[in-house]
Amino acid sequence: MRIEREKIAEGYFKCTDSERAAFEAGIKLGTVYHQFVGTPISIENVELLENAIAEGTKIQPFVYDAEVHISRDVLRSKKSEFDYISLTGDMMNVSLIVDFKGVRVFAKMKFVPEMNYPLMFIEKVEKK
Repeated sequence: MRIEREKIAEGYFKCTDSERAAFEAGIKLGTVYHQFVGTPISIENVELLENAIAEGTKIQPFVYDAEVHISRDVLRSKKSEFDYISLTGDMMNVSLIVDFKGVRVFAKMKFVPEMNYPLMFIEKVEKK
């Protein structure tokens, strides 16, 4: 069933396998950002959230691996037991590998201080 769906989807993509792998990586990073920014987070649940994001990303089509790290710096400034922080893009550092037909795209999202922006980018592309 999955192979059948992949063949149907291929008809919609008028690009190379490398371009498709890059597209898939961008979609996955955008999903992580837009799905989780605003999530209530504290030092007590940060590791659980990192794992949930990574594992949720790994089950998406063509994702070979994913890692998520959330900065603990802001989380340590908790003022009371009722205080929490909402996750922001500048707190996330995400790495993932998409594998599409032997093309591996290594993509990242990290905060770039010089830009004051959580940049999503392709670190490298490998063809098997």
